[in-house]
Amino acid sequence: MNDRKPPSGDSPYRGPSPGRPRDKRERERDRQARPEPPPSAERRGPPRERQPERHRDHAQDEADADQLRGAFEAPRPPREQRLHGLNACLAMFARRPQDLRKVWLLESRIHALNAVLAHCVKHRLGYTVVADEDLQKLSASAHHEGVVFGTVPAAEGNLSDWLRDLKPGPQLAIWLDGVGNPHNLGAILRSAAHFGVAGLLLPKESPLALSGAAARVAEGGAEQVPMVRMGRADNGLAQLNSAGFVAVATVVRGGQPLYGTALPERLLLVMGAEQAGIDPALAQAAGLRVAIPGTGAVESLNVAAATAVFLGEWWRQRRA
Repeated sequence: MNDRKPPSGDSPYRGPSPGRPRDKRERERDRQARPEPPPSAERRGPPRERQPERHRDHAQDEADADQLRGAFEAPRPPREQRLHGLNACLAMFARRPQDLRKVWLLESRIHALNAVLAHCVKHRLGYTVVADEDLQKLSASAHHEGVVFGTVPAAEGNLSDWLRDLKPGPQLAIWLDGVGNPHNLGAILRSAAHFGVAGLLLPKESPLALSGAAARVAEGGAEQVPMVRMGRADNGLAQLNSAGFVAVATVVRGGQPLYGTALPERLLLVMGAEQAGIDPALAQAAGLRVAIPGTGAVESLNVAAATAVFLGEWWRQRRA
């Protein structure tokens, strides 16, 4: 216990004894009581001259930044697509072997794929013999037919290039409006390859694209028929009309019977989704509206079956 008594007087603090350092609270109190010195002109120094503002070219800045990023970023490899089905994979290999990246197969398919495996060995591409359940996982399908390819996807063309490269004379193109089922797409591609369709036209906003399931159903037809992605519908129709194509809208009712109707030599066959049908504006722009006659026991055919009927009639008329 401390027996020292506080100093006498009004203040409980009397300062340090001679020779002792000043208390921290006392030093702080002295600083607060000390007046601030007036600002010194000498300390501030002469005013700086204002530099003229530099106007930057923001477009050039962005271009420089893009160039700098491009110098350090590695080019992105093309995305990989999984194809399955024996005929679909063999057709892909026959058409564009340079796009093959990987092969998975059942042991029972080695003989059928000997040429593919020799290509893999020559070009140091990976191939693996796997079990059935592995192929089901790789293809997301039980209908893999014993083989799955990892490939670079086939590129979609554009309408201008497709028209430029088109041969003169009779031609048939299919415009798919609202069709979204990959199995229907595969069946249409198979029929299109059989009847010599020059191109499958897809609207710009359509989510439809070639998938592994569509390629398998097409049985190799996906490699034979170019898929063309269009821009605006009105511009596309104008380009096709200029190239001599006549748009023919397929309808369930109210159209001319297909059999007995002369189809144009350059036919643009517009097929719509089964529920919604063809867009009214697109049907209105068509030069001809045709329907497939039948018993009426069902309202209409499946879009893939209907497409095959129309293609077969166009082929018959051209051959006749």
